[in-house]
Amino acid sequence: MNKEHIAYDAVIVGSGPNGLAAAITMQQAGLSVLLVEGKDTIGGGMRTAELTLPGFKHDVCSAIHPMAVASPFFASLPLQEYGLEFIQPGLAAAHPFDDGTAAFLSGSMQLTAAALGKDEQAYLDLIGPLVQNWEKLVGSILSPLKFPQHPLLLAGFGLKALQSAEMISKRFSTEKAKGLWAGMTAHSIQPLSNLATAAIGMVLSAVGHVHGWPIPKGGSQSVANALAGYFVSLGGKIQTGQMVKSLDELPKAKTVLLDLTPKQLLEIAPEKFSALYKWQLGRYRYGMGVFKIDWALSSPIPFTAAECLKAGTVHIGNTFGEIAGTEQRSANDIHAEKPFVLLAQPSVFDGSRAPSGKHTAWAYCHVPNGSRKDMTEAIEKQVERFAPGFRDTILDRHTMNTAEVEAYNPNYIGGDINGGIIDLSQLYTRPALRISPYRTSAKGIYICSSSTPPGGGVHGMCGYYAAKQALADIFNLKTPNLNS
Repeated sequence: MNKEHIAYDAVIVGSGPNGLAAAITMQQAGLSVLLVEGKDTIGGGMRTAELTLPGFKHDVCSAIHPMAVASPFFASLPLQEYGLEFIQPGLAAAHPFDDGTAAFLSGSMQLTAAALGKDEQAYLDLIGPLVQNWEKLVGSILSPLKFPQHPLLLAGFGLKALQSAEMISKRFSTEKAKGLWAGMTAHSIQPLSNLATAAIGMVLSAVGHVHGWPIPKGGSQSVANALAGYFVSLGGKIQTGQMVKSLDELPKAKTVLLDLTPKQLLEIAPEKFSALYKWQLGRYRYGMGVFKIDWALSSPIPFTAAECLKAGTVHIGNTFGEIAGTEQRSANDIHAEKPFVLLAQPSVFDGSRAPSGKHTAWAYCHVPNGSRKDMTEAIEKQVERFAPGFRDTILDRHTMNTAEVEAYNPNYIGGDINGGIIDLSQLYTRPALRISPYRTSAKGIYICSSSTPPGGGVHGMCGYYAAKQALADIFNLKTPNLNS
């Protein structure tokens, strides 16, 4: 590419949900925008591929998308016109126990609560206010730290959300309610004793009741394709197959937005940042990694609990105590013998994922950052524990340890799929303590990845807010507020 003759208002590096959101936001403002992707296909964590056998479509990373349907930014776009269709499973999630029963998350908060027996009211007291005020609070929850539109409502949420999952679990008296809560909060990928882990469980539960936990028809690639299709329709340009090693490789532009994590910023442009900013980036902390398996199956997973057969997502780990223990051990660099397993079974609800009568499923467990240990046996034992005969259905499998996860997506440092641990000290100060988390110390260079607020998930809000900041700083342009 000839840098002397091609110039853009903005260049975006990385085509994950946040890079695409940043590119769209800049292009909507009437600028000329180039999106550069290192791989041959766009999508970042939103890619679908035949990882096992021909005709079996597997989501390489994300598979279930509660935050996509909850995202104010995505809701503002006509993505259905670009082929995006979501499928709602019968139940958002299920949580099986050794006695053959299961707790579940459904579209009805009342139904979920009633199934918890003695903990019905405790669940309604915890999740109900957030569900009832979701539309008023989502704009504050999925944003950088700012003065909220509804401060009292947000304060009510925050008093619970800033607690640890362990502290909140004491509100419940039954193992069923505590177990369901453990599965929700373990999405935080950190010890459940950490402050603010309750926030993850509350938000995911509330989103399940308000929007569901849907599956993109055809695979997660369809989310990326829809975002890219809309971006191109606005006049945006996409270049794939260019892994950027230095900002000097990019065309000249007035601003650059990087859908990268702090470690990559230090590698791609160390000479452009101040000593203080580089020191802050160097102190940024990454969390646990994941070991992931994709399966081609001869039949649906034969879960004992009927609720698991109806759920798009299954949380495998039994009791709160078991799950809290395995997450703590993983955080302490110890591999769990019976890890907490997050499992998705999209083909049960989307027939396009596998040949007729066959199925796909994926699962992952948390492991120490950078682990090379093969967790296949441990994960499959956990599935078999709640679905006897599961192993007999396996036709083929594809595994990824943390090094392979990072090789697939360089943003997943050490297998950390959240772009850095989202604990209390990095909740709003990611990736550095600054007036705007999206500005770097170099004028015109911004970070728009999940290493900025509001953090990980397929929602695009990090990219939207980074672009909003760049538009104001560099082009003196204001973007309309999202309807949230």
